[in-house]
Amino acid sequence: MHVITIPQEKSLMGVAVDDMDVLGAPDADLASLKQLVYTHKIVVLKNQKLDPAEFVALGRRLGEVETYYQPMYHHPEHREIFVSSNVKKEGEQVGVPQTGKFWHHDYSFMPRPFGLTLIYPQVIPRGERGTLFIDLEAAYEQLPEKLKNEIEGTRVLNSVRRYFKIRPTDVYRPISEIIAEIEETTPAIAHPTVFPHPVTGRPVLYISEAVSFQLVDGEGKALRDGLLEDLFTAVGQSDTTFTHPAIHLQRFDEGDLLIWDNRSLVHRALHTVNPEPTVSFRVTVHDEYEFYPGIGQP
Repeated sequence: MHVITIPQEKSLMGVAVDDMDVLGAPDADLASLKQLVYTHKIVVLKNQKLDPAEFVALGRRLGEVETYYQPMYHHPEHREIFVSSNVKKEGEQVGVPQTGKFWHHDYSFMPRPFGLTLIYPQVIPRGERGTLFIDLEAAYEQLPEKLKNEIEGTRVLNSVRRYFKIRPTDVYRPISEIIAEIEETTPAIAHPTVFPHPVTGRPVLYISEAVSFQLVDGEGKALRDGLLEDLFTAVGQSDTTFTHPAIHLQRFDEGDLLIWDNRSLVHRALHTVNPEPTVSFRVTVHDEYEFYPGIGQP
């Protein structure tokens, strides 16, 4: 790929790619770009100037675009774009504010998560800004052998119920009715606690503080109380100071477009006490690989 990769200083992961014409690039360059994502976990495309339609087109060049299941997050003209925004347009809320205030993989509460997340910041805070990440391939390698043995061959149950955002249409509805709808639309889904990454081959610890709520053995029997919490502590997801050595803060500037590996990375937004105006567009993509080997099989 005829681009310059710039290693990011003092970081656990990630590279920057300078001045890549992502819409005009040949397919081979985009394939190489995806390999950079799998290898370095985060790629920052610098100096991008894409309109919303072009952003969606980039997603389609990388794979199958997944549209978020709740319309209140949709861009008004391009429903494939998930909008995170605390800025109103002509007095109307577009997208949803204060998203991502918890460790999560995108779509891990769904039967078929996707491999790539693309974030394109539109309105950038002047002060502290960025997204926090933990690489759960690297974190699994650092787990004590006792914990590795306890989770071998197990599955993790995931549900969106804990951080479900109330929609405008939910006002005045009984809470029991809303909960029943959540359970019907997005019932708890089981994924392997550890699976091999389909590209790197390395084991991925697939747990997130936001949606993972129980570990079960091969017969569906719950594992010991406290095991999930022990795992969250070991990998840094319980650290409210964000100083755990596994935590990486990825900053961004105007014109940056971030692509990351949604299999191996958990992330959470960096929210400040006094939030500034901020708007980000997200496009999510199924790549050409199964999310993990055998997904969807009994």
